[in-house]
Amino acid sequence: MAGIDGKVVAITGASSGIGEASALLLASRGAKLVLGARRSDRLDALAARIEAEGGTVAWTRTDVRRRGDLADLVACAREHYGALDVLVNNAGTGPISPFDELRVEDWDQMIDVNFRGVLYGIAAALPVFREQGRGHFVNIVSTAGLRIVPNQAVYAATKNAVRTLSEGLRQEAGPDLRVTVVSPGYVGTEFADSVTSPTVKSQAPAVDFSLSLAPDDIARAVAFAIEQPSNVDVGDIVVRPTVQG
Repeated sequence: MAGIDGKVVAITGASSGIGEASALLLASRGAKLVLGARRSDRLDALAARIEAEGGTVAWTRTDVRRRGDLADLVACAREHYGALDVLVNNAGTGPISPFDELRVEDWDQMIDVNFRGVLYGIAAALPVFREQGRGHFVNIVSTAGLRIVPNQAVYAATKNAVRTLSEGLRQEAGPDLRVTVVSPGYVGTEFADSVTSPTVKSQAPAVDFSLSLAPDDIARAVAFAIEQPSNVDVGDIVVRPTVQG
């Protein structure tokens, strides 16, 4: 099954940023969407926009820290469309900070959302993919895991954990399943809103976010991986602004 038209795609973290942009782009190319995020009002508004533009969409409130919510997301896809072709594990959070601040609760949050949430998504979708004899995981990670910098060690570690498990999953997947990792660089999203560290917030003006990529830039990478023929497994995509070091 090549292309995007008619594929059933579930997306976590779909209420804003990369998830929202991916939903809009994939819907415009004929995907049948199932959207998950914690903010129901944002999901409802996004679904209405997609439907107004002729797209097909369902949604369910999804907190990726809750395994049952991921099971419900996959069940929603099967209930509405009878199948699930792609799961985009996009939900993420980044309350980055120096180690000395000992923001252990923030560390736990990143582990629960960025890593455990992806595992829960795999646990929900993998049996369905095996039963169907087809399926595609698209896991959104980060260039933060490719170049480690101060304040971002825990965040980078969670993203690299997903990178590692994705490669292991790919090797176990066999010829019928696909696994793609997308590593965005600086993207203009709500990422900075999750930062709680005064140290990091004070440094934020030093970053010129006007030079960042748009969420649409990452959405096109997601679409590229999905639209390939079923025998083509796009393993790793890195998308950075040209100005990023």
